[in-house]
Formats: sequence, structure tokens, C-alpha cells
Amino acid sequence: MDSRVVGIPEVDGTEQVAVVIDVMRAFTTAAWAFHRGADKIVLAADEDEALAVKACHPGWLALKDGAPVSGFDLVNSPGLIREADLADRTVIQKTTAGTVGALAVVEAKLALCASFVVAGATVRALADAGADSVTFVATGEDGRAAEDLACAEYLDRLLAGERLDSGPYLHRADTSPAADDLRGGRRRGAHPADVGLCLEVDRFDFAMKVGLEDGLAVLRPLRTRPDAGVRCTPCTVIDEPFPPHADARWRVKRT
Repeated sequence: MDSRVVGIPEVDGTEQVAVVIDVMRAFTTAAWAFHRGADKIVLAADEDEALAVKACHPGWLALKDGAPVSGFDLVNSPGLIREADLADRTVIQKTTAGTVGALAVVEAKLALCASFVVAGATVRALADAGADSVTFVATGEDGRAAEDLACAEYLDRLLAGERLDSGPYLHRADTSPAADDLRGGRRRGAHPADVGLCLEVDRFDFAMKVGLEDGLAVLRPLRTRPDAGVRCTPCTVIDEPFPPHADARWRVKRT
């Protein structure tokens, strides 16, 4: 399969199949929102759009990155979202990078949003679609975010049919500036477990597909075949206490 990795500024509208990556934290948070029962996630370009959409749909919940502000109900943090009851709710998500990247490719033939927690399912969705080329959009730091580039390379090599140990890729994410900022409290609206939750490989068995619905960019979970040939060794690298629900297969020591 042909592939390329670009930042948001390099998206040119020719992408037929795209995987938009935001490991820390937009598309880890989105996956947790679906796990907690959300029906769909509407992606907004900025805060004003998110609040305008919410004004038209008072029962929907608005989510943003950074500190909580008036009008927004949720924060872009997997550690906080995992405690929320989102059963059958619609969430409006606005983030600095992830949602912007998804909106840039929303008209592609197939556009998926990804992070490590849905890595295997994302690869299965690409295989199911018969994609012969893919553009990975690394959203953080204009395409330079270490955690997004690590995830893109991991997905690309899985697509090539390689049997992988996820540890080296998770180590790159774990030692990234974004992870350091989260641990150091330099990002508002963070939870102490956020980094660890972003490093759970294949925590969920669905991919996440974005497309246009009634003029809105809507993200929905996409169930995939469990036997589509993804071969990896799931593990993670952690510094903080691991979430109590986490499977022991994700626990490894730092090397």
C-alpha cells in the first residue's frame, strides 16, 4: 500500500483515503466518548461554531480542549470522559488540532480518525475498504508531533503486514513533548491518567469514521472484522498508576 504522512498545512484536497491522527488527546478522548455510550460526535472548527451548533441542539453536549469555560459541558481529556455517562448523547467536539485535521479531509472517500487506542480496528477498516493508498494526517505541531508520527508509522507498518512490538512506538509517544506537558500540568483540562490512557494499544475494537451529515462533520464508531490480519504485540509504557480497568497485557516496564 502506498502511503504518505502530512501535517494539516499539507492537506491539499486530493486525499481519497485519509487517517487523521491525534493521540494526545482528541481521538483518544473521542474513542472513550463512544465507549461511554455517545451516539455520535459532531466536529467543530472553533468554539463559536461549537456553541452555535449547541444552540440549535440544546440537548447536545459541547466539549473543548483547555480549561472548562461557560457553554461547554465536557473537557478534552480521556481521564475525565471515562467517568461521564454519555449514553445515547451527541457530543460536539472542538480541539486545537484533531478536529481541524478531520475537517480538512471530511470529503475524502474514506476518512478515519485514529490514535493508539483504535489502531488495530483502524487498520482493519482500511483493509475492509480495499484501500491501496492512504494519507496519514499527523495533526499535532503542524505534523511534527512525535506521538502522532509514531502512531502513523505504527499503523503504516501494520498495514504492510508486519508483526510488530508496539513498545518502541509507545515509547516515542510516552517521551514526547505533549506527554511531558500533560504530566507537568502545562496543559489545562488534563487528568493525571491522560498519558497512560493515550498509550493503551487496541483498547477499543472499533474504528472511527468521519463524514458529512446534513452539513455537519459527524464522527461515528465503525465496527470491523476481528480477523482482518492485524498482527501486533499490544503493550504500553507507563509512568503513572495504570487505570484499574486496564488489561494486564498492556503493562510493561520502561526499557
